[in-house]
Amino acid sequence: MCCSGLNPAPHTCQSSALPLRSLEIPLHRVHPGHRTLNTLRAWGEPAEPSRLGTPSTGDKPIFVSLSKFMNVQYFGKIGLGTPPQNFSVVFDTGSSNLWVPSKRCHFLSLPCWFHHRFDPKASSSFQPNGTKFAIQYGTGRLDGILSKDNLTIGGIKGASVTFGEALWEPSLVFTFAHFDGILGLGFPILAVGGVQPPLDTLVEQGLLDRPVFSFYLNRDSEGADGGELVLGGSDPTHYIPPLTFVPVTIPAYWQIHMERVQVDTGLTLCAQGCAAILDTGTSLITGPSEEIQALNVAIGGFPLLAGQYLIQCSKIPSLPTVSFLLAGVWFNLTAQDYVIQIARGDFRLCMSGFQGLDMPPPAGPLWILGDVFLGTYVSVFDRGHVNGGARVGLARARSRESGDKWTNPRRRSSSADALARRMRAGR
Repeated sequence: MCCSGLNPAPHTCQSSALPLRSLEIPLHRVHPGHRTLNTLRAWGEPAEPSRLGTPSTGDKPIFVSLSKFMNVQYFGKIGLGTPPQNFSVVFDTGSSNLWVPSKRCHFLSLPCWFHHRFDPKASSSFQPNGTKFAIQYGTGRLDGILSKDNLTIGGIKGASVTFGEALWEPSLVFTFAHFDGILGLGFPILAVGGVQPPLDTLVEQGLLDRPVFSFYLNRDSEGADGGELVLGGSDPTHYIPPLTFVPVTIPAYWQIHMERVQVDTGLTLCAQGCAAILDTGTSLITGPSEEIQALNVAIGGFPLLAGQYLIQCSKIPSLPTVSFLLAGVWFNLTAQDYVIQIARGDFRLCMSGFQGLDMPPPAGPLWILGDVFLGTYVSVFDRGHVNGGARVGLARARSRESGDKWTNPRRRSSSADALARRMRAGR
């Protein structure tokens, strides 16, 4: 998980059977309000998650209304224990562990006090483990202990999973996060402590037919729902066929080979091919800082802070398309796809969806295709099929076919554009 919302940095870590089915899990989209890309949560008690019911059979996703300018942090509901204790988790393709805050957390660990916490004494099916674990994030280290209990997800109950009880969570970012924990959907090799990832557990225990899942992230600025995660398949109503399948080159992160990045201005990046990972836990698209700098210059951006770039809002209609060549197919992003509008009252700021992030060998250099990309294209993550190994299928989301319904970029943006011009003049 290399979330821009969590500070972009790589991980350094390492029942009664029910009929086989696909599980559809609505994703809640967080209301970012007037926050920056490092989305923070208001002080106070977290809202009580909705009850975990039976699997949806076509019901519309549950959603949280959003402002119209930014899409970050997608999460859904799970339950742990008997009876289920409800949590909001990020379904993260960039990690492989499940963890939630613990009732036993350190009293100085602020995130514990502002999120739902797992209470082992309140669960009749709890099985202690006690093994210590740690996960390193860009914002600091998360420490805890492993435990075992029943997982409820999409109405499925009875999956006995090993998960982490977080005793110490780093930094204020987790304190203000809108989610309680993380459910990793990466490969087993990434799992800290050699724990079996939840997806593998569901398949092994006969609760899921095959290790396939898909994401539809709704980034329509006027859309109501946050999207949908489907475990065990995909929902064709959300994308325009066909799916283009790209082989996974290294089965740890969902890493693929990217052949090229092209900007309509004529700029070519990743000219000799490069590594890229598809990460639902990352808000933006990140890449080597030198290449991202050149890309942002080509689209009229200029540095702001922490590898992020500002865009002049009034220029949005004329910004070039940025295209990614994967498996011989071009995947295009228009300005409506890659520019993020941030508004507060009458003030509007436009941010580039491309952020510089240098990852040293052996993991890097590489690009991370986060929610800016995955919100434009529905993604199907397949851990293995009859004719070969792991692969990722991509197809344009139906909601993105005609682009967002953007307001006039000149409206309420004069202050931001004036700031942009002053910053440009001072470069």
